[in-house]
Amino acid sequence: MAVAIKPPIEDDVAPVGKRPAVVKVSPLHPDTRTDATDKAINNVMLLSMPGHEFSLLRPHLQYVHLPRHFLFHEPGEKVELAYFLNSGMTSLVVQTTTGKSCEVGILGREGMVSACLAVDICEAPYRAIMQVPGDGFRVTASALENVLANCPELKKELLRYVFLQGFQVAQIAACNRLHEIEQRLARWLLMCQDRVDSQVLFLTHEFLAEMLGTGRPSVTLAAGVLQRAGLIQNVRGAVRIMNRQGLEQAACECYRVVHDYNCGLGLK
Repeated sequence: MAVAIKPPIEDDVAPVGKRPAVVKVSPLHPDTRTDATDKAINNVMLLSMPGHEFSLLRPHLQYVHLPRHFLFHEPGEKVELAYFLNSGMTSLVVQTTTGKSCEVGILGREGMVSACLAVDICEAPYRAIMQVPGDGFRVTASALENVLANCPELKKELLRYVFLQGFQVAQIAACNRLHEIEQRLARWLLMCQDRVDSQVLFLTHEFLAEMLGTGRPSVTLAAGVLQRAGLIQNVRGAVRIMNRQGLEQAACECYRVVHDYNCGLGLK
């Protein structure tokens, strides 16, 4: 439905080379931390922050179920809550005045929805919507601000996350402008699987078209190409990853670049 943000130049965009190394976080093992009601925490950021800082944030965490299409905020809205995902996937979407939209970023248990709060911006830059259902923990913006004043390590990780999220947005913008639909579809399916950790992704072609900023017929043709290559299987309302290694080879360089950075956030 949307028009992707397009870089003004094409020929001058150099192939992606080696990027500076990103220091990886060392998350604790899942189920080693809980909220005040003993709900298990799987969010990488919450698991990797120092214990004394987590003890300051823990009383403010509220466990929530996050159904599909749960709307966190629209662009321009005041952000009053931050969310640390335990599972599922959130899309960051840009929408034009004509009603068209395009996804510019995704996140899962590696980060925080409403990361703009980490840099004292209380107005949402994008629509944030739950695309794959899951759960997580929310905290009010005011409580997060107070906690961050005494949690330098969490503050540092959130600032780092904001930078990496901005990098992802820029890379996806370039991808939407420069690469073929088959490559972009492969890249998106891989990024989604990295976060939901499932071979089956419950996504329709109509939804994929909206996220990739193209038409449904183009997505159907691209999905057919990937299926005939034995990389995916298209079933009603879902896509099954059949050959991940082959799908990585079919994806454009953008997946590898973003994935290298995401590994530093605790994604595999």
